[in-house]
Amino acid sequence: MPDDLTGNTFTISNLGMMGIHDFCAVINPPNACILAVAATEKKPVFCENSENNLRWVSAMRVTLSGDHRVIDGAVAAQWLNRFKYYVEDPMRMLV
Repeated sequence: MPDDLTGNTFTISNLGMMGIHDFCAVINPPNACILAVAATEKKPVFCENSENNLRWVSAMRVTLSGDHRVIDGAVAAQWLNRFKYYVEDPMRMLV
């Protein structure tokens, strides 16, 4: 509802629960950014420490859309990099 958007600056849009693996969300004024969160999927990743050099990980795509009249793209990229840092190892938030 329009009243739900009053006074906010950042929104998270989640279509992962519907099995969507990649999408780009559209910013609604007065937001500065919107984070599109997609579903996780298993992917093989190269790992030197495993016996067959492969391990399977759960990967999730996120897309950050920002209004460049409000936020610089470099700052948005720094935020997204920090988000990735914490999502990859949530225990980092506790220390």
